[in-house]
Amino acid sequence: MSGTTPADVVCLGESMVTFLPSRPGRLADVPSFARGIGGAESNVACALAAAGHRAAWVSRVGADGFGDHLVEAVAAYGVDTSFVRRDPSRPTGIYFRTATDRATDVHEVAYYRAGSAASAMSPATVPCDGLPAGRVLHLSGITAALSADCLALLHELTAPREGRPLVSFDVNFRPGLWRGESPAVLLDLARRADVVFVGEDEAEEAWGVVGAAAIREALPEPGVVVVKRGADGVTVFSHEPGRRPSNAGGADEVSHVPALRVDVVAPVGAGDAFAAGFLSATLRGLPVRDRARHGHLMAAAVLTVPGDLTEPPARERADRLAALDDDAWGRLRLGPGWTGDDTEVRTT
Repeated sequence: MSGTTPADVVCLGESMVTFLPSRPGRLADVPSFARGIGGAESNVACALAAAGHRAAWVSRVGADGFGDHLVEAVAAYGVDTSFVRRDPSRPTGIYFRTATDRATDVHEVAYYRAGSAASAMSPATVPCDGLPAGRVLHLSGITAALSADCLALLHELTAPREGRPLVSFDVNFRPGLWRGESPAVLLDLARRADVVFVGEDEAEEAWGVVGAAAIREALPEPGVVVVKRGADGVTVFSHEPGRRPSNAGGADEVSHVPALRVDVVAPVGAGDAFAAGFLSATLRGLPVRDRARHGHLMAAAVLTVPGDLTEPPARERADRLAALDDDAWGRLRLGPGWTGDDTEVRTT
């Protein structure tokens, strides 16, 4: 895909070179690390491109070797990287993490991103009229935390304007990035979006809002709000454009879609993969239940490999699984290798 070809989804945000531990343990004890890439928005772009969509990634990286690696690695998935700008005076961000689940107390992440090239994104360096054309613009709350300029950029991108694409916003609250700052701004940004992804746990931690229904009350404007509930699956609140009243009550369709049982290899990247699967099905005009099921399937593909990214299941296979009746869906159990076309999916 070239920079002049319209994209299905444009993803904007920082990606960093990530160093993955060679074994479990504290960062102080891990003897070596393997290089990879990590970035919520570029992860979504890579997953969508691997699933056959036209995806573009917009960002800034340093004029350094790490920047070269990021651009080459993301482009290798088929993502259009022609709108990534190189910054000659700021470095590409990097980070190190432990092998444990991000939600556990023993998980450690060491970021080296202060003053990064991506933190210089702003309405001046990434003007709206300079973005590639796309049906969906995908953003996340991580960008808002990088700098005042990045926050100003998200305010501009989410503002109502003629020709604005469907705006997808993953709250992606990272407490370590908001020290001394109020994450309440994430609520304002989410209310300006069309599709919102938010975890019950992060809504409570960031905004003090408890429960799926209360989250919807706090986010009355978006047409679709996907509340992620961990092992319990997701609750999706949705309405047809133009039908929803200005208050939080009214014409919502509420869909509860159970998660899959997965033999987890590494508990990272699932949220980005879920967003990619949901957006992929949205682009195809599938019903809400199937959008959420495709999200779960894409997440399961990532959970059953060591890294943040992997090849998704073939579309025909994913469609077949997403169309199962509720009983058959509930009996699925997915483990390593399940995405292979000739791999039999287990049921219980």
